[in-house]
Amino acid sequence: MPGRMLIVDDEPNIRRTIEMIHRNAGWQTASAGSGAEALDRLARESFDVIYLDLGMPDRDGIDMLRDVKARWPEQVVVILTGQGTIDRAVEATRLGAFDFLEKDCGKDRILLTSKNALERAALTAENRRLRERAGGKREFLGSSRAAAAIIQEIAKVAPTHARVLIAGESGTGKELIAQAIHDRSPRAKAPFVKVNCAAIPEELIEAELFGSVRGAYTGSVQSREGKFQAAAGGTIFLDEVGDMSLKVQTKVLRVLQEGEIQRVGSDEVTRVDVRVIAATNKHLAEEVAAGRFREDLYYRLNVVPIVSPPLRERAEDIPLMVEAFVREYSAANDLPSKNVEPEVMRLLERYPWPGNVRELRNQVERMVIMCPGRIVRAEDVSAEIRAGVPSVVLSRRGERLAPEPSMANAGATALPSSPPSVLPAEPLDAYADLSLQDARKRFERDLIVRALEKHRWNVSRTADELGLERTNLHKKMKALGIDRE
Repeated sequence: MPGRMLIVDDEPNIRRTIEMIHRNAGWQTASAGSGAEALDRLARESFDVIYLDLGMPDRDGIDMLRDVKARWPEQVVVILTGQGTIDRAVEATRLGAFDFLEKDCGKDRILLTSKNALERAALTAENRRLRERAGGKREFLGSSRAAAAIIQEIAKVAPTHARVLIAGESGTGKELIAQAIHDRSPRAKAPFVKVNCAAIPEELIEAELFGSVRGAYTGSVQSREGKFQAAAGGTIFLDEVGDMSLKVQTKVLRVLQEGEIQRVGSDEVTRVDVRVIAATNKHLAEEVAAGRFREDLYYRLNVVPIVSPPLRERAEDIPLMVEAFVREYSAANDLPSKNVEPEVMRLLERYPWPGNVRELRNQVERMVIMCPGRIVRAEDVSAEIRAGVPSVVLSRRGERLAPEPSMANAGATALPSSPPSVLPAEPLDAYADLSLQDARKRFERDLIVRALEKHRWNVSRTADELGLERTNLHKKMKALGIDRE
C-alpha cells in the first residue's frame, strides 16, 4: 500500500513532477521549497519517505540530513541530486540516507526507489516493535547507595497513578527512570510516549501535544493526533518541561486538572486518561520565583519528586555500567565481547564526567570500536580521560591534549596512562569566587565553545558530539551568550 511522502526541493518543476508521479501511483504527497519549511512540516506531520534535494539555497542538504536524522533517527530519506553532486550524494548515504537519485532518472526508477524505501520504513518500524516486545529497552543501572535509593523510589511509585517530577543534570538517565516507572506500572502494556519540550519550536508544541484539525494553520492539510491522545491509557513523558512557554503550561495544567484536551483549531473537548511523568535539568522552584514557570503547574507535577544524581556522585556504579555498555556495543557492531583492564576502570572512575552517563556511553562505544584486540587497555581510552581532567579545563590552563594514538602506534601514548592522584589546584582557581550555579554555567559555556571551535562552528556536528538536539544547543548558546563574534 502506498504511503506518505514529502518532497523537499527549491525547484517547483521538480516538486510538481515527483508529486504527479507518486499521486498517480496512489501516494499521498506534500512538498516544501526550503529546508526551513520542511523542518516545520516534519515537526507537525509524519511521512514514510522524504525526498531531499542536496542543493537548496537556504540550507546545505548534508546539514539538513544530519538535522533530520538527529531528531527522527528512523526517518527514511532519499537524496535528490543533480549533475556534479554525486560525490556529495554518496557522502549522504554514509550519513544515513537510504538511497540517492539523479533528478532526470525517469519515472520507473523513481517509483522503484520509493517502493523500496517504503519497505525499509515498514521493516524499521516492525524491528522497533519486536525489540520493544523482546524487552530490549535500556535500564537504569547501579548498585551504589544513590542508585539503590532511586530504584526503591521507582518500586514505590510505579504501581500508583501519581505524577512524578524527575530532576537532574543532562545525561543522568532521567528518561530511563521514567521508562522504568512505566514498565512497572499497571499501564505497562499501553503506550509510553516521549516528548522533548526543548526540541520542538514554541509555535508548534501546542499542536504536537494536543493535536490539530485540518486547516488550523498554514500547511495543515489533515487532522492529526497529539501526543496526549497517542498516550491514552499509558504514560506521557514530558522531558525538559522547564522549557515550555507559559501559554503551553496553561494548557498542560488544564489536562492535569480536568483530564481534557482541545485540539488546535477545534472547540471540541476530548477526555484523556494519561499518566504524566516530567523531567527537567532546571531548578523549577527558581523558575517559579522568576516568573518563568507556573507555580500551580509546578505543584501539580511535583507530586513525587525524584532526583537523578550526577555520575560523579556515584562513581562506584561505573564498572557495572561499563560492563553492560561493552556487551551492548560489542553486539551492536558485530564484534567479539571485550574485557576491560582494571587500570582502565580506575581511569574511568576518577574522571568527573561532566556529560554524565551519556558521556560514559560515548566513551565506551569509542573504546569498543577502536580497541584492536579483545582487551581494552589504557591506550584505547581518550586523552582527556587518561589526564583525568575535562579537555575544557586543560585548555583553560593552556595545555594541549596529545593526539590520539593510531592503531599502528597503539602502544605509545604521549600522556601517562594514569592521572595524578591529586588534581592540580589551578583548574579550580577560575571558579573560586563563583557560586555553584555560576560555576556550572561557566563550565558549560566553555565546553560548548570548545566543541564549536573544534567543528568550525558547525552546530549540527557540535550537537552530535555533545549529545544534544540541534535546537536545544541553539537555546543553550542563546542563554549563555555564545555567538561566533
